Amino acid sequence: GDKVMENFDYSFSENGLVAYKRGELMGEKMNIQKFLGEESIKKIINWTLKYISDLDIPIKRGTFIEFRTGMLNISPIGRNCSREERNEFEKYDKVHKIREKMVENMSQKFLDLDLTYSIGGQISFDLFPKGWDKTFCLRYLPETEFETIHFFGDKTYKGGNDFEIYSHPRVHGHAVTSPSDTIAQCEKLFSHFHK
Repeated sequence: GDKVMENFDYSFSENGLVAYKRGELMGEKMNIQKFLGEESIKKIINWTLKYISDLDIPIKRGTFIEFRTGMLNISPIGRNCSREERNEFEKYDKVHKIREKMVENMSQKFLDLDLTYSIGGQISFDLFPKGWDKTFCLRYLPETEFETIHFFGDKTYKGGNDFEIYSHPRVHGHAVTSPSDTIAQCEKLFSHFHK
């Protein structure tokens, strides 16, 4: 909510590329556009739009590429789909592997850019420079100050957008299935703090 910067010592967004400590920005904001350059960005976007235009899937909606600070979020169905359409695409994708096949093709096409592709959520995947995954935030958490770091995520399998931080040696990873499962695991894990 609105008070997240006040309620927590640290806050990380955009895979940790934007980091705050006690409400103050830490370091400089990383930017995929500066890092890759406009020519590479245009090649990726043009290839992606062509690939999606050739896909034969049950439905397509708008906003196929969302340009974020540290990544491109790519959705074959389009981010403007309804909740019902999102749920249906997720089922369709599990069978037909639309995102998985697209990632395989992209990773071969843009091998020279050293990118990471991470399937997350129901309808999309992220593309970002290698090393710009969720472990990026760990550089702001010195080992001398943080003996234990817990991470809770639902896409903890290889290729999922939580995998790298979930399996990082400094992190105790917890696979969860829903917000209520996350709450239950936190209550169990941290119950000794309430005594």
